[in-house]
Order: sequence, then C-alpha cells, then structure tokens
Amino acid sequence: MLRLLIFSLSIFLFSVALGQEKTDEKKMRAKVSDGDTIILGYLNTVYINQYWNPRRKKRYKRKYLKLIRDVKKVYPYAKLAGDKLKEYEKELSEIEKARNKRKFLDKVEKELREEYEGDLKKLTITQGVILIKLVDRETGDTPYELVKQFRGSFSAFFWQGVARLFGHNLKLNYDPNGEDYLIEEVVQLIEQGKV
Repeated sequence: MLRLLIFSLSIFLFSVALGQEKTDEKKMRAKVSDGDTIILGYLNTVYINQYWNPRRKKRYKRKYLKLIRDVKKVYPYAKLAGDKLKEYEKELSEIEKARNKRKFLDKVEKELREEYEGDLKKLTITQGVILIKLVDRETGDTPYELVKQFRGSFSAFFWQGVARLFGHNLKLNYDPNGEDYLIEEVVQLIEQGKV
C-alpha cells in the first residue's frame, strides 16, 4: 500500500514537473545600455483625459459616445469642405473677370445645395456647431470668413445674423488644445481608424 502511494505521488510530481517545462517564450528586441537591458518595442497610443471623474463615469461615457457619433456624422462634410475649397480656389484663380467668377460661384452653390442641403438640414444643433468648428479646422478659415471671401461682406453679415438668432456663431474658431480638445481627440481616432 505504501508502495502504491509512493508510486502515485511520484507520477503526480513527475507530471507537474513536465507541465512546468512548457513555457510560452516571446522573442523581443532588446538593447544593453550601461549594463541595463532595455526592451525595444512599440506601444499603442494612450489618451489621458484630465477631466475624468469616476463618480460621473456613466454620464461622461454617454456624453462622450454622443460626441463620437456627432463628430463621425459631420467630419466627412468638413473634409469635403476643405477639399472643395482647394478645388474652387484653384479654379477661381484661373478666372479673370469678376462677372465670370460670380457665375461660377452661383453654379457651384446651386450644385452644392442640390447635393448636400437635404443632409445638412437634418443635422442637430450640436452637430451644426461641431461642423462649424471642423470647417475652421479643415480650411483654416471660419465659415464667416469663407462666406465673406466668396459671397461678400453683406452676405456674411446676413448669415451671421441668422446664425445668432438661433444661438450660433459663424465666427467660432477651432481650438484643439482648449475647449475643443475632445473633438480633436475623436477626429484623431477617426483618422487612425479606431472609431
């Protein structure tokens, strides 16, 4: 009986020892510097939010997910605005007469209204504000400056007045390091394909 117990115990210990021999080894690049081994590798980008408060976690997460949804909806329009602006500035520089420029701008405005007006009318107020800021980010000019540049001071003044009636401001500047840091964070995530 004692022999059976010793035999069973030795088999058990032998199997545990075999199980410990198998290890998952990963090879990594390393560099020895002043006697220290430094592992060389790449880490994913980590965003740190300085305003995180664990007690407001649920509400913050809901607001952040809404911001992601809103930015994802309007960011393509802002990119399109930047691309179209470059295209139209190039074409306008080739037109010499003011009358032909006006005709060109009227034609372009009509085409853009037909294609995008319905979609842009469906935007919420928050999405509209984000779009105004992202247009400034993509073009380098506020929507007010763009209207003034292409349509004149009176049109810019008129549309700014209409925007102010509804609580908006076409002169909003994009501040990626200030109040718009979360929008910039979401845009970076979109550009990296993580959202």
